[in-house]
Amino acid sequence: MTKEQALYRLTSLCAHSEYCQHDMLEKMRKWEVSVVDQASIMEYLVRERYVDEERYARHFISDKIKLNKWGRRKVEQALYMKRVPEKIYRPILEELSDEDYDEILFPLLRSKLRSVKGKDEYEIRGKLIRFALSRGFDMDIVLQAVENIMKEA
Repeated sequence: MTKEQALYRLTSLCAHSEYCQHDMLEKMRKWEVSVVDQASIMEYLVRERYVDEERYARHFISDKIKLNKWGRRKVEQALYMKRVPEKIYRPILEELSDEDYDEILFPLLRSKLRSVKGKDEYEIRGKLIRFALSRGFDMDIVLQAVENIMKEA
């Protein structure tokens, strides 16, 4: 694929959705765009703000937490895998309060509690804790939420 074709396809993609630099570089690598052309294309995409890591991180965090019901740890791990710098996403994650997580975690645990089967309360509690941890929530928030959910039940 030529440099012009790659640039056209990437700008078209960026016009419809948010992408990080890592996503763009992966696409160009798959299209077998030369390393020199990749660098100049990335420079153009960043300069013209087609690709903006902070904007991408804000949208990614918002989507994963509100739509996918992920916790902070899982979001951090996903952004790390996308090679978004920690100095970009850390302040965005710190803006989120524990109340934001409670709004997501409590309904999630209530729903899970209906489907969890166990021989006793201890086993059910353990399954709920493992479920919430697998979603990326912090242990202290999970323990508090599970205690409150178990008191309600």
